[in-house]
Amino acid sequence: MYGTLGTITNIHTMDEEFLYEINYNEILYFEHSLQFLSEYDGTVFESETVEVELMFGIGDLVYVKGYGDEIFKIVGYRTELWRYKDDAWEEVIYELVRVRDGEWMESSADELKLAVSKKEADQHLQNIHIIQHIAGMGAQKNASAPMNSQKNEKKTKPMQQEIIDSLLDLYNDYKGLYDLFGDKKYKEMMDVVIQYLKKMSRLP
Repeated sequence: MYGTLGTITNIHTMDEEFLYEINYNEILYFEHSLQFLSEYDGTVFESETVEVELMFGIGDLVYVKGYGDEIFKIVGYRTELWRYKDDAWEEVIYELVRVRDGEWMESSADELKLAVSKKEADQHLQNIHIIQHIAGMGAQKNASAPMNSQKNEKKTKPMQQEIIDSLLDLYNDYKGLYDLFGDKKYKEMMDVVIQYLKKMSRLP
C-alpha cells in the first residue's frame, strides 16, 4: 500500500480477521494492505527510525559556555541528521533566548549547563507567590486594624507572629537544601524570604 519495507513483529485477531504489527509499531494493518516482498514489483522505500536523547527541555534555564553567569531559556530545538557513506550521526541544536534582554542564539548540548529545570523554575515562581501572599496577608491584617484599638492589636500580633513563623519555616527548608546541595537557587529563595521577614518586622 505504501511501498515501504517492514518486518511483521506480532499478529492479532479481531472479529475473525488478522491484524499485523509491523516493526513494533502501534498501528495494525489488515492482510489486504500487505504483500510479500518477493511478490512486490514496485519501488521499495527504506525507512529509518532514529532515537535522539534530549539533554534539556523547552523552558529549562541554562548557562552557555563562554557567557559566564548569564542565564538563557530554551525555547525550542531541532534535530540534524548527518549521513555519509562510511559515517552517520545525529545532533540536537537548542534555540535559546537570554533572560536579561531576550537575545536569541543557538547552541549544542555540550555547550550548555542546566541552571534550573522548567519544573523547578515553575515551582520557585510558585513559592515566591506563596511568600508574597503570606507577607501580604500580614500587611493587610495590620492595615485593617485601628491604631488605637488594643483589642484589635492583641488579635493582630498573634496573626503577625504566625505569618513570621511560616516564613521562617520556609527559610529553614531552603537553608537545609542549600547546605545539602550548595545550589545558588536555594540561596536566592532564602534571600527572598529574608526580604519579606524584614517587611514584616517593620509592620506595627
